[in-house]
Amino acid sequence: MQFSALLFLASFFCLTTVSLAQQTGVGTFPNSAGTFPGTTGTNGAGRPGGTGAGVGIDDSTKVIYGPATARFFLESDVFNNRKKLFLTDTSLVGTHQFEFTKRNDNRYTDLGNLGTPLRPVFYETPTQIGEQQGYYVFSPYAFQTNQVRYYDTKSPFTDMYLVLGGRNQNILNFDFNQNITPRLNVGFNVQRFTSERQFGTSAARSQTERLLAQDWGVLLHGNYRTKNDRYTLLAHLNHMNHSLPEQGGNVFSRNANGDTIAFDYEGQAKLASTLGWERRTNIHLYHQYVPTDGIQFFHRLDYQIQTNNYKDDALIANQQFSNFYPRIINDSTRTQQDVYWHAIDNTFGVKGIYNRGKSAYNYRLFYRQRIFSQRSDYNLASTTVLSGETQQNLNTYTASGFENYIGGWLGYYFPDSLSRLTAEGEYLVGTGAFRLNGQLESKLFTLGFTTMLAEPTLIAQRFSSNHYEWNNTNRFGLRGTQHAYGLLNVTYKNWTVSPGGDFWLLNNYLYFNQRAEPAQLATAFTMFRVGLGATYTRARFKASTQVYYTPLNAGNDVLRIPTLFINGRVQYDFIYAKVLHIQTGLELHYKSKFYGDAYSPVTQQYYLQDRQLVEGAILADAFANMRVNRVRFFLKFSHVNQGIFQPGYFVAPGYLQLQRGFGFGVDWLLFD
Repeated sequence: MQFSALLFLASFFCLTTVSLAQQTGVGTFPNSAGTFPGTTGTNGAGRPGGTGAGVGIDDSTKVIYGPATARFFLESDVFNNRKKLFLTDTSLVGTHQFEFTKRNDNRYTDLGNLGTPLRPVFYETPTQIGEQQGYYVFSPYAFQTNQVRYYDTKSPFTDMYLVLGGRNQNILNFDFNQNITPRLNVGFNVQRFTSERQFGTSAARSQTERLLAQDWGVLLHGNYRTKNDRYTLLAHLNHMNHSLPEQGGNVFSRNANGDTIAFDYEGQAKLASTLGWERRTNIHLYHQYVPTDGIQFFHRLDYQIQTNNYKDDALIANQQFSNFYPRIINDSTRTQQDVYWHAIDNTFGVKGIYNRGKSAYNYRLFYRQRIFSQRSDYNLASTTVLSGETQQNLNTYTASGFENYIGGWLGYYFPDSLSRLTAEGEYLVGTGAFRLNGQLESKLFTLGFTTMLAEPTLIAQRFSSNHYEWNNTNRFGLRGTQHAYGLLNVTYKNWTVSPGGDFWLLNNYLYFNQRAEPAQLATAFTMFRVGLGATYTRARFKASTQVYYTPLNAGNDVLRIPTLFINGRVQYDFIYAKVLHIQTGLELHYKSKFYGDAYSPVTQQYYLQDRQLVEGAILADAFANMRVNRVRFFLKFSHVNQGIFQPGYFVAPGYLQLQRGFGFGVDWLLFD
């Protein structure tokens, strides 16, 4: 069976150049402490659907390998002393959600096509209080450290995932895991995906000219534990290579009869000379040693290399295309921007858990050391200088730092084993930056609070290029976030209802203004959001919805979010011919109209704009998820309602929602 899996992979790459994306490890932006009310979980592994029933071992006949013999765990559970083995997912729920925005419940938005820059719809609390680059728009396409699955397999396990999506969105993922010994497991995950331009191209152009996003990702991982479980080692190497030619958007205008759209195909063809490119490699290691009960020594190491490039070899032509750049500072012929980042993050600490009756106490103390450096180059080979001055080393600037953190964590687990109270704190020595989290979780409700001060991003502090230039070093203050949230879980007969709310108090809020330059709001502002998640189940029918309503956003001038956000799904499950499991339904999404942020490819940042309303339309997808034995596949009709009420709509200024398309996907699990 493993030979057939490898043959399938080799044949696929020989016959087609389509893509491969991550099914496991969908990335996230820096997130807040709590989840949105009504949000469904995915075992923390960034994959649609929940855990499915497994297949056991029948020693009286023969060994049958299945989901129950290919279990996995997450580092966070080991770190928090609550290790849990998850069964490999075999359910049909969410199988059709191959788009990264849909996998994350539409809480991120892009530029209308697979692989384009992503941004969170709602405000998200930074997870780091120290210096950060500020380049996040491609992060969700990389494997994430906190979502890496470490397997405990009893046999070789392979997961092959292929999607031929509508409008030339193609995804391939190959995941292989092997038990070397009962206590040593290794594996790798390879991902690839591509998408094609929807405007400014034609069938006469080559496939290379039509290509839009291209992504390669590789994840190598392994885990080991000693026979007595006193020593545990988890390690992985994660690499992503993501490239994206700039599309430029569509020319938008408003007249007395409503909004109109004009397509400049010639201008968009010229933009093929532009290219944004991000490469990142992360080496991660976590290990712990337990000398005696109640005491555990741990060490965590992260080494990260990241390169962000942007180039435009047809600068004059593209500047004439709808004033693509705000200005040209130095070289009038071309633009080249390169940012190189290196960081080493070391954490040492002691932790442990004490059991007292049916309850338990958990503690953790740590010291964290972080060293980083960043070098930014622009137009180093420039020969044309508009200012008439000689450029020497002005085209390069650097930033570096040495940070020391101290922190701790306390947890109390109630006797019912379903409730826990946790508190966490971290302080960046010598800066005033800190983070405090507290959360109470039970079967019926979740309450939490976060307060923090975080350093401004490096890109906001200083940036120089052929089109933008600023130096805000020592000008911006620490960003403040206070976030209180609550969620209630109620189950009654066929209903599960989860009302909740979030309240934010933000001060020194950092944003990119209408000129696409960083700015900081000196005054504090508040924001309040209520949410409702509801599910109704009856026999084989199921209906669910997520609704978020933001009645108060005092910072609407600098933080634009839709007032109303709705997800909905209806589905029906049945079995055909006793072997074919089918789940068919309709999925809906809606955001109210708002002035969504525009995108600047030079800085890879979203920024404020006041010229065009986006969203304000219902997106409907029809789907049919199917399973035969351990093979899952789906048919999906995306944007099926296009043209019913309106021909289309914008998801970002100048960028349309992808048109109606038909997609197919298959997920093949092999357990021996």
